[in-house]
Amino acid sequence: MPPHPHRPPELAWQVFRGSDVVRRGLLTRHQLRGASWVRLRQDVYADARLDRDHTLACRAALLRLPPGTLLAGPSAAHLHGVAHAAGFRDDVHVLLPAAARADAQPGVRVHQAPSSPERIGFLIPATAAANTGRLVATAVAEPGPVGGEPGRPNGPGRLLRTEPAVCAWETAVWSDPVRAVGIVDALLRMGTVSRTDLADVADRNAGRPGGRRARWVFGLADPGAQSASESHLRVRLVLAGLPRPVARHPARGPSGLVMHPALAWPEFRVAVEQDGRWHADPDHPDRDRQRLHQLRAAGWLVPRVTGRRLDREFPALVREVRAALVARGWRP
Repeated sequence: MPPHPHRPPELAWQVFRGSDVVRRGLLTRHQLRGASWVRLRQDVYADARLDRDHTLACRAALLRLPPGTLLAGPSAAHLHGVAHAAGFRDDVHVLLPAAARADAQPGVRVHQAPSSPERIGFLIPATAAANTGRLVATAVAEPGPVGGEPGRPNGPGRLLRTEPAVCAWETAVWSDPVRAVGIVDALLRMGTVSRTDLADVADRNAGRPGGRRARWVFGLADPGAQSASESHLRVRLVLAGLPRPVARHPARGPSGLVMHPALAWPEFRVAVEQDGRWHADPDHPDRDRQRLHQLRAAGWLVPRVTGRRLDREFPALVREVRAALVARGWRP
């Protein structure tokens, strides 16, 4: 029978500096190499039971960064609930205070905050807001010296991050447009930000590098998209020179059934449906075929997107959609 793993209570569900716990006598260097712990980066370890997700990567990165560092961009979006914004192996984006400096770390992308924090609208605690009357910092508390809380694996509640509209702006500026629009779509769909929030943060940052790019990304965003793959397809089609489609536009079939194809150009009665491969429900392929039949019976042209076409035959898909639009009166 394998030996019971040695985990001091102080380190359960924690992320910590190896040198700190050795100095405090909680573990030896030999014990750090045991199966109870996982090494995340130089001198940073974690309870091996923690999920390998981006939250864990963020907790590890913060332990080697100056106080007041904010998680930002896609990393902040992940903490605000957009699971696909970043994964365990993706870079952690951080925003340093204007005067702070940090050593380079693999897997950490460091951005410097402007000298006037109110320009990017960080949130501050309610009591401080009452005293200052403006938004200048974040309301989320910093992790403690060890990080996390016993019994609360990977909880994001104690991680400093930029507020949702700001992290949307950062994501739009720092990430490729396909991924950025997918993240902003999700923030809008969840109700975490509104169109007004995005317009406000774009106005506040109009003069900063990336301001025009952020407005372009925000203009492409559509909360109707139901998945990251739908968002990515929409942006790729627009970048290929096609007119902007509408996500989940209602279309009525001959039976009276109202369908919502993934993407549609209602004025041309052209729609794009994604293969059932994108859905976890095993009954989806049959329902997809029924919906496709109904759409075509109602006079819609419906090119079909499969995983193969999206991954390996995208130019051919673009040509098919373009031909359908031209056949219905679109003039490039």
